[in-house]
Amino acid sequence: MSFGRRRGLPDVEAMTPIVLVVTGRVTRDAVPGLCAELEALLYGPDGAARAPGAWVDCDVGGVVRADLALVEAIARLGLVARRAGGRRLRLRNVPPELRSLLDLVGLADVVDVGYGTGEDAGGGAGTGPIPERGAGPG
Repeated sequence: MSFGRRRGLPDVEAMTPIVLVVTGRVTRDAVPGLCAELEALLYGPDGAARAPGAWVDCDVGGVVRADLALVEAIARLGLVARRAGGRRLRLRNVPPELRSLLDLVGLADVVDVGYGTGEDAGGGAGTGPIPERGAGPG
């Protein structure tokens, strides 16, 4: 039996990403429920924020219709994320129609669009993480 020192950083846990999956058709009536679902993911049972400052990933690949109700939902989810420790909302699998709507209403600058898409309209985000705004290559 060996009681040698463990390798790696002591007392450091791997971060579990916070992911909300949105599927089907999003209606205005569904928006408060989505916000409540995200709040449940962001806060522990004791009411303390989990991993403040971490990204919140929202997978919208299963949405059947990109419309203004979905845009409203994304805007409100972004507010919920910011209020919970300054988090930023990062969208995954964004359909081209939704990307166009977000650009049209100016939300593409508020939430990170294009994370995890195989076909990026911008030509290059791929499936990797989005770099911080203002960060140069390398």
